[in-house]
Amino acid sequence: MHIFTAIISIIAVFIWGDWRNWKTYHSTILFFALGNLLYNFLTANHILWRLQGNVVPNHSLTEMLYTFVIFPATAILFLGNYPNGILKQLLHTLQWIAIYGIWEFVYTKTGHIEYQHGWSLSWSIFVLFIMFPLLRLHVNRPLLAYLLYAVASVFLLWWFEIPVHISIEDR
Repeated sequence: MHIFTAIISIIAVFIWGDWRNWKTYHSTILFFALGNLLYNFLTANHILWRLQGNVVPNHSLTEMLYTFVIFPATAILFLGNYPNGILKQLLHTLQWIAIYGIWEFVYTKTGHIEYQHGWSLSWSIFVLFIMFPLLRLHVNRPLLAYLLYAVASVFLLWWFEIPVHISIEDR
């Protein structure tokens, strides 16, 4: 299912995405990737969700597929088709939240995602309401997007009691 998602993402970018101008979205794609990599690093011993698959052998490789294929495609599609006008922008963002929410709902019903430590589809949708506006904010106000991302991350780490142990050893 995850490979299918990647293939659909690539096809969608070539049909509807502004892929020829990918450099325009490069820094936001990196912001998106950094967020996912940071999640995987900080929660490595306390994962909130685990992606299950039939073809990709483990969770880490599946997350890399999302980080380096699906999320960049999403950024190009979301930002490359971002409309003018507040109402159109709101509807565009809600459309993407719905796409991701429905896709994840299908994953829950087919066993391609497993929630742990209190995470749920509702929490995923809550995060989508933060994620997509932050992607757009990053285009024009990247430092503010990073600040708000940090605040949201600290909140989620605290709420889900994720043990974060940072140690610096002298060697």
